[in-house]
Amino acid sequence: MTRYSRRQAIAVSSSFISGSLLAAPALAQGRARVVIVGGGFGGASAARTLKEAAPEIDVTLVVDKDRFSTCPFSNLVIAGEIPLSQITFGYDRLAAAGVEIRVGRATEIDAAGRVIGLEDGSQLAFDRAIISPGIDLKFGDTPGYDEAAAALIPHAWQAGAQTELLRDQLAAMPEGGTFLMSVPNNPYRCPPGPYERASLVAYFLSRTNPSAKIIILDGKDTFSKQSLFEEGWARLYPGMITHVPFAENGGLIEVNPETREVETAFETFRGDVLNFIPAQRAAAVLLRSGLGGDGDWCQIDQATFESPLAPGVHVLGDSAIVGDMPKSGFSAAVQGAVCAHVVAALLRDQPPQTGVLLNTCYSFLAPDYGISVAGVYRVTAEGRLESVKDTGGTSPLGASDDVRNAAADFARSWYANVTDHIFG
Repeated sequence: MTRYSRRQAIAVSSSFISGSLLAAPALAQGRARVVIVGGGFGGASAARTLKEAAPEIDVTLVVDKDRFSTCPFSNLVIAGEIPLSQITFGYDRLAAAGVEIRVGRATEIDAAGRVIGLEDGSQLAFDRAIISPGIDLKFGDTPGYDEAAAALIPHAWQAGAQTELLRDQLAAMPEGGTFLMSVPNNPYRCPPGPYERASLVAYFLSRTNPSAKIIILDGKDTFSKQSLFEEGWARLYPGMITHVPFAENGGLIEVNPETREVETAFETFRGDVLNFIPAQRAAAVLLRSGLGGDGDWCQIDQATFESPLAPGVHVLGDSAIVGDMPKSGFSAAVQGAVCAHVVAALLRDQPPQTGVLLNTCYSFLAPDYGISVAGVYRVTAEGRLESVKDTGGTSPLGASDDVRNAAADFARSWYANVTDHIFG
């Protein structure tokens, strides 16, 4: 990446939630109510920022569980490098900052009535709502793969028990066995995530099962940071990883969880461990409430994150189409902070300001070998969040071990900073 984007990307990890992105004038008289759904990077970032920028606002954060495991760094758990507890966080620090934590599943967003319905039948009234519930998996999209099948062939695309299941299956894989991974077509959460996973699985196998093989069945022909991944695979794990693009597999026909087989248009593949990552869509509560329109994802006003289908409701993170920004934890955290300032301004009857948004996607090919791609985004006069020309960039090809090690350190620094600030 460029010198500018690296400096900005590192700085944002400690400053974007502090209110430096947008001004925070005093709130108008009276207490407003904001309900935030989703306790991941987007929702928790929005809650933290809003309470810091406008403490007069009553902020309620609705979370499915009282603890959250992050998808970023979960591939290191699968590779046995860190325990799941190291990437799992509670909400005590947010509660101490004045955010009301409500544990329960949101089932309905009633924009007209300004209430969020919860699974227990209760309702939370709001003046504005911020919705960042992540993604749902399209179980049933491929014949043979449903929620029951995930207990046999894990997706591990929502961190937690699935992460540990895949880790344990990998550790028990027979000598010389095959780790088979199926990757969907775009869009999905964390575009480079499957290839980081394949890399870290290779790192684990190269030390414990060096004759094992990895096959990636891809739903597309090219992927994020492909040249950097392929360079690293040839350098670190020669001959271990085979990538089968869509053009060479023809697309999925059926999956058999019992035999761990995937039938494609051209060939049937079998793995001793099968990591099946299904196609994805916006969280069910959004689609059920009509915020997805006729599609699988939520269109939004890309300057304010407000839904054109539900005035007063702002959608961000993985469930939304946020211009050129990818679906990543870094993106969601930045969007949450910016959206919090937008909501505060709107509740003050002031025009929200727009600024620059940043994202950096880090990937590990080994614990000490990192690569990255960075982007800088600004809302255009036409209202689209677009990449700023001649900013951002990717790690260079042919870089030294020191450069790759530094990128891995940058990734750890970002993760430590953002999780400490949001979750404590």
